[in-house]
Amino acid sequence: MPTWQAPNPDFAAVVTGAVLSMPAARHLGFEFARIAPGETEIVQPFRTELTQHNGFFQGGMLGSLADFAAGSAAGTLLQPGWVNMTIDYTVKILAAANGLRVIARGRVLKPGALITSAAADVYSVDNEGETLCATALVTMRNVRLG
Repeated sequence: MPTWQAPNPDFAAVVTGAVLSMPAARHLGFEFARIAPGETEIVQPFRTELTQHNGFFQGGMLGSLADFAAGSAAGTLLQPGWVNMTIDYTVKILAAANGLRVIARGRVLKPGALITSAAADVYSVDNEGETLCATALVTMRNVRLG
């Protein structure tokens, strides 16, 4: 995996501040467990309102977490004064997600001036360990503020 250099020395505060201020992120209630140049890890605790009828985490929620993790990873490599927005993502559900929490690990695949490609793997966590339950490819559009 490449070692990326963040052009913004305040990347962690900028990314976490921007993401956690979004109403959708606040609704889900996840938090950042790790943030580094080109990588993030977010943790979503189990909440009944995020499940489907059988108690498993709902698939759309897994896609949202993958999008947030990959987009946040991409955001760590932006120049100061830039933000990013998702223009496309594809999620593959690989296993049922149940347990105490879900962890989404995002990573940059290829950064660019205007388009960044990223990915995320989503794991359900129970007392037995982690199970890979979804994977996603995410394309972000980088936009200068102002």
